[in-house]
Amino acid sequence: MERYLEFAISHWEMVLALLLTLSVLLITERRKAAPSVSPQQATVLANGEDALLLDIRTPADFNAGRVIGSKNIPFADLTKRMSELENHKDKPIVIICKTGQTSSSAANVLKKAEYTNVHRMAGGMAEWTGQNLPLVRK
Repeated sequence: MERYLEFAISHWEMVLALLLTLSVLLITERRKAAPSVSPQQATVLANGEDALLLDIRTPADFNAGRVIGSKNIPFADLTKRMSELENHKDKPIVIICKTGQTSSSAANVLKKAEYTNVHRMAGGMAEWTGQNLPLVRK
């Protein structure tokens, strides 16, 4: 224990940098609009709790390969097509994007429209395909 304390005193700049980095990471995680779920958890939500799997990728990406039972509303059209989601206002919604980045912005849009049970699929379709999970292709 003494060696750790000695290291921290000797290298206080590195310890301070580490603490600042951890603080920024925690703040960033708290600002995300919705909790993330793994592809397996998304499947459980869809099958067990009748969650809507909302794919916000472009129609071309959606047609190239999608999760079974998912609904495609491109992120650019989400606010215009919000009425299509009215039946799911109180049900779980899992947002799927390409890599898991855009889903946070889509979750913000849904949260502002008072959707209460919104989730983001961690890693998006990249994670889904990386785990060799089944796809529907047109």
